[in-house]
Amino acid sequence: AAYERPKSHSVWSLGTVMTLERHGFQAEVSRLLHIVAHSLYSDKSVFLRELISNASDACDKLRYLALTQPELLEGGGDLAVTLTIDKVAKTLTIADNGIGMNKDDLISHLGTIARSGSAKFAEELAGAKTQEQKVSLIGQFGVGFYSAFMVADKVEVISRKAGESQGWRWVADGTGEFTVETTDKPVRGTEIVLHLKKEEGEWLEAARLEHVIAKHSEHVALPIHLKDGAEEKHVNQQAALWTKSKSDITSEQ
Repeated sequence: AAYERPKSHSVWSLGTVMTLERHGFQAEVSRLLHIVAHSLYSDKSVFLRELISNASDACDKLRYLALTQPELLEGGGDLAVTLTIDKVAKTLTIADNGIGMNKDDLISHLGTIARSGSAKFAEELAGAKTQEQKVSLIGQFGVGFYSAFMVADKVEVISRKAGESQGWRWVADGTGEFTVETTDKPVRGTEIVLHLKKEEGEWLEAARLEHVIAKHSEHVALPIHLKDGAEEKHVNQQAALWTKSKSDITSEQ
């Protein structure tokens, strides 16, 4: 698909010129967004699994790169995923302190699909006979991020790449284009802010989020924290099964 030349204009803020660029989604991404948001899942909770998995992957990538570039861990190596509920703003934020993204990463990772794209995705989806097969397709095609649009009518991604000083903000409403601009972000990592649709208020309830994490993300090999107002708790308490000895694993597990 042809890539649309970005449109940009300058915004003055505190004496500094910041450029807000508008980019068109790759045509295949636009089609994929419609598929994911409207017809892929009967259980919308899968969005949380996918975004937590992406956050965990970002932390794993940083941990791997830091083996040879320890300076990337500036600010600390205690890697974690944090979910924050804001009932006033009606947002759910999934944040990590992993590798992060810069401007080029945001445009290439979130605006295009590097592999077979939505035509092949739609073909395989049509051939899937069970809901389980349909759910597995999203991971195979590496498009889990877009599941955020099942529950959100606007998604913000605020990120700073490890080893760099500039933060970036990516915003889209799931239609034809997205914007990218500079922003202040004091630490590395990525925050995905979901501006929830009116009918998706269940994702502002801590108990609902904990239930989904227990079902899909309990064994993520990183701490998952949940912030709800003044309360914060560590919600994935179980060690991954593959880290335990056989004698410590029950038949049910």
